[in-house]
Amino acid sequence: MDGNNPGIISQKNKIIKKLTFKFILIIGFFVLVLYLFLLAPFKSTDTIIHISEGQSVSSITEELKEKNAIRSEIAFKVFIRLLKSGKGIIAGDYKIEKNTPIWTVAWQVSRGHHNLEPVKVTIREGLTNEDIANLLAQKLASFRKDIFISLSNDKQGYLFPDTYFLFPLDTTEEIIEKLSYNFEIRISKISSQIDKSGKSLSEIIIMASILEGESGGKEDSALISGILWKRIYMGMPLQVDVDKSTYTTKGLPKEPLNNPGLLMINSAINPIGSSYLYYLHDKNGKVHFAKSYNEHRQNINIYLK
Repeated sequence: MDGNNPGIISQKNKIIKKLTFKFILIIGFFVLVLYLFLLAPFKSTDTIIHISEGQSVSSITEELKEKNAIRSEIAFKVFIRLLKSGKGIIAGDYKIEKNTPIWTVAWQVSRGHHNLEPVKVTIREGLTNEDIANLLAQKLASFRKDIFISLSNDKQGYLFPDTYFLFPLDTTEEIIEKLSYNFEIRISKISSQIDKSGKSLSEIIIMASILEGESGGKEDSALISGILWKRIYMGMPLQVDVDKSTYTTKGLPKEPLNNPGLLMINSAINPIGSSYLYYLHDKNGKVHFAKSYNEHRQNINIYLK
């Protein structure tokens, strides 16, 4: 009889409605989680995104949303906060494959998992900025030589030759920054030697750039450096073939002729003194020194004719 009591039936109905409502909420919550966190956006495709050093999370999130790589900007920011390492978001190019869940995207950019092979570029010692621009244009499809040459116009000599791993979408500014930063790091390790040499960094780099073109390598660079510094102290023109203006103008050129490597920089800092004043390389690259101009002329007749 109690089961037919209208009050009891009403109470049961209320309980059922509450349970049903809670069940719907739970299901809705899980659907929302599934939609935002587990499922990739509809019609997603492979996407490459470039993240610059110091770029804000908001701008990165907006770009990912615009490229249909994530569903929810809020959810992405939550995962970034949960997953990012002490370094924060790591700069570079990232390939976001289609159907990638949002938490995986957040993990990629916060842990530096680029999912994309960087391009190996080896910049040899003694290349000019234009040489470097031509090399980078061969390696990076979107690279602009004209912009690189324009922005690096006052940096020749200070872009360190080395092997770099660059991403296809690295900006010109970022590439120049990487080369410049490498130069600063390398020079900081020998700054005390430069100070002791009594010469400025600019003088050292200019001389090193001359040695890149004038010396045959480790065996003769320091000795040739000593000869060239001696010519400057004597008030004699340098007369080096890598810069014809030095035949008529005394002293160092105003700017570096190229981007020298560490070997020539060290030779410019630590020249070897000698009684020689002239030198030449024969057809096989072997160097021959002379103490006087007459002796130098004899070497020319013997080794170059």
